[in-house]
Amino acid sequence: MTVQEQDILVRVEGLKVHFPITQGIIFQRQIGAVQAVDGLDFAIRRGETLGLVGESGCGKSTTGRAILQLYRPTAGNVYFEGENLCQVKGEKLRAMRRRMQMIFQDPYASLNPRMTIGSIIGEPLEVHGLASGAEVKERVAELLEVVGLNSYFINRYPHEFSGGQRQRVGIARAVAVNPDFIVCDEPVSALDVSIQAQIINLLEDLQARYNLTYLFIAHDLSVVRHISDRVAVMYLGKIVELTDRAELYEKPLHPYTQALLSAVPIPDPEIEERRRRIILTGDVPDPSHPPKGCHFSTRCPVMIPGTCDAQEPEFKDAGGNHWVACFRVS
Repeated sequence: MTVQEQDILVRVEGLKVHFPITQGIIFQRQIGAVQAVDGLDFAIRRGETLGLVGESGCGKSTTGRAILQLYRPTAGNVYFEGENLCQVKGEKLRAMRRRMQMIFQDPYASLNPRMTIGSIIGEPLEVHGLASGAEVKERVAELLEVVGLNSYFINRYPHEFSGGQRQRVGIARAVAVNPDFIVCDEPVSALDVSIQAQIINLLEDLQARYNLTYLFIAHDLSVVRHISDRVAVMYLGKIVELTDRAELYEKPLHPYTQALLSAVPIPDPEIEERRRRIILTGDVPDPSHPPKGCHFSTRCPVMIPGTCDAQEPEFKDAGGNHWVACFRVS
């Protein structure tokens, strides 16, 4: 992709994550594999937010975890500042993880209920040797203020907070070690709409303050439009379209992207009444047995028989750094 190499923080090449399907109780043997992520190529620039959108089960969260090596990829490479993370292990990987953090989707499940808020946020500081003793408490109090929580909450437990407050704690934990890159795994999907806006604004403020780079995973296209610089659309383990935010929302090229955008409500009733909805038929195919050719061919309203269901489309630049994988796009 036509991006200056020195501007790239994360580069993903041919990333695949397949989960084995086994049979048998004592002597297990593999009888198949769930192809959660099936060959991704993209880059994330320093200081930008790349939105990753798609239906549930398309492999978005698995992609984020594979980049951070929480899931070891089946194939492919992930480069962080030129270092191939897939070849790094042990102490060196642990040291590099200080620069790569994650904000999890569920603020109820991602915090240890037996630990105080101070211990949760302070733990990464101690693990990476960034602070100790009174310094930890001082830094935690500072982080609580940064994410909009009172520093007096330091000795409280997660069950004493609302969902939005817990997500702020999760964000404070992520930025505690001064990372360069954060994977935001649907950080607002479990929150009320009014709280979602507050968390999005907080993430934008922190990005400006600490020069952070985000991979923002979501299925809500309106949220992604607000926070992202570029947007990648994912379907059944593959990226089908990738371009700048304005370009994607004004001129979507892939039929799947067009269908997703047609479902986003518009607050103007006259425009809403005139526009055409694209209703996709059928369900998302089983990722353990994806369709031949284009993965979207079984649901595509403009599928070309004998081509789309037989060959895999090339992921190529359609002009203006607008990448798409579709035979209908010349």
